[in-house]
Amino acid sequence: MSDMAASMNSARLNAPPAPRPRRRRKGLARLITRTTPVTWLVFLATLLTLLAAAAGPALVPFDPDAQTLLARLRPPLGFERAMVSHPFGTDELGRDMLSRTLHGLRLTLLIALTGSVISLVVGVLAGIVAGYLRGPVPAFIMALVDIQLAVPFTLIALLVVAIFGNALPVLIAVIGLSGWEVYARVVRAQVLTVSRQPFVEAARAAGASHLRILIRHVLPNVISPVIVVWTMTFSALILLESSLSFLGLGVQPPTATLGSMVGSGRDYLATNPWIALVPSVAIMFVSLLVLLIGDWLRDALDVKLK
Repeated sequence: MSDMAASMNSARLNAPPAPRPRRRRKGLARLITRTTPVTWLVFLATLLTLLAAAAGPALVPFDPDAQTLLARLRPPLGFERAMVSHPFGTDELGRDMLSRTLHGLRLTLLIALTGSVISLVVGVLAGIVAGYLRGPVPAFIMALVDIQLAVPFTLIALLVVAIFGNALPVLIAVIGLSGWEVYARVVRAQVLTVSRQPFVEAARAAGASHLRILIRHVLPNVISPVIVVWTMTFSALILLESSLSFLGLGVQPPTATLGSMVGSGRDYLATNPWIALVPSVAIMFVSLLVLLIGDWLRDALDVKLK
């Protein structure tokens, strides 16, 4: 028996060391490994779109508001009487469609981005208050959320614009009020779940302040779903701004936005369809890119799929 034990001990000592477990990749490295070639193409298309919106207006050869009546209603390339100088054609006033589309894309993205940041901040703060505190204040916040979910926001936007005008700050504020209730509901659900976890109870028993608990323990568990919700609602804000501009309640002419360009081209759909189709395709393309990135983030950050 002693010889057997000695042989087992010697075999154990001479055995090669067990391989160390690989550390679980987290953060950006894990997101990159979960990225498919199609997603990389989406990222590239998004980057090119943002670069075109930011630097494109400085590269196009025409003023987006310059009217040339002798060149009005010129079709884009591939149509009859195509003009190389106007690859997207011209509108009813002879303005270059490419220049106006790039300028309109930049302004539309700026309005939607500013409004989405306002909506995110308001919704996250409301969700944290409603989920962490107790009493009449959280109940009042959730009542506001239910009211906004029950009433179509387009009607609210029309009412606000009719009362306060359609200036750019008013339009941004209106868009910022859209979608905050989605953030509030998602964040409240996350806060209610996290605030009952043992590590939060231990921090509270150790004497940690409410602010420290929110910053160190609650907010890190809220960031991932908030990022996903932001990508999902950003395209909706683009469509909302385009809808208001289409109805004539957004940015006023001659300043170009994608929605106002579609609105001005709806009377020419039968004879000169490119006036409305070019900005419509731009709206569809940008919204689709944002939604695809949102789907990728949802799959990459979902703990159930890891």
